[in-house]
Amino acid sequence: QVQLVESGGGLVQPGGSLRLSCAASGSAITNYAMDWYRQIAGEHRELVAGITSVGTTTYADAVRGRFTISRDNAKNTIYLQMNSLKPEDTAVYYCHAAYTAGYWGQGTQVTVSS
Repeated sequence: QVQLVESGGGLVQPGGSLRLSCAASGSAITNYAMDWYRQIAGEHRELVAGITSVGTTTYADAVRGRFTISRDNAKNTIYLQMNSLKPEDTAVYYCHAAYTAGYWGQGTQVTVSS
């Protein structure tokens, strides 16, 4: 069983930056593929970025070049550095861990607005 807690969300102006963190507990995430998803109210949850257990990363087209996913296995934490934020990035961002089972965090709100 893995518990995931996201943090770092908030209100930021267009063009600004935020760094989200996802702290895991209950199990080491060393062997887990870790992802960030986001969900806009009334829409489906979509994959934003993923990082495998060996550090291979993938990004949605909408965020490639602006967002960076990383992991620190020693801290049992993953991150999402978000730069050049746009109003359309406004959503609840969720952390997801996958190995023998999948786990979700509770989400953190990101609002990009002037």
